[in-house]
Amino acid sequence: MPEAPVSADVAAIDDVEEAMRDVVDPELGINVVDLGLVYDIKVEQDNTATIDMTLTSAACPLTDVIEDQTRTALTGGPGGGLVQDFRINWVWMPPWGPEKITEDGREQLRALGFTV
Repeated sequence: MPEAPVSADVAAIDDVEEAMRDVVDPELGINVVDLGLVYDIKVEQDNTATIDMTLTSAACPLTDVIEDQTRTALTGGPGGGLVQDFRINWVWMPPWGPEKITEDGREQLRALGFTV
């Protein structure tokens, strides 16, 4: 069965990913996309985004900060934001590792004095 066409009122996955670049890991100061923490993004027909995401450590106490930043990036702003609502699925498999960092993320880390 063919998929229904995407409504103009439903955010594009690329736009959601770009908006997630405004979500910054508070410890490293690098956005979660370039750190490789975002594993998958889906946007449903009701314009709700589901983001599969991990953290550098399962013991990280900053999930609330990242969720608040995500809320601002995706649902805030003029006109109500990019999506109607969102959900983060915190996933731990596969585990995050430095190999998941994008080249842009590596450049940002090097600029901060990290060796990657």
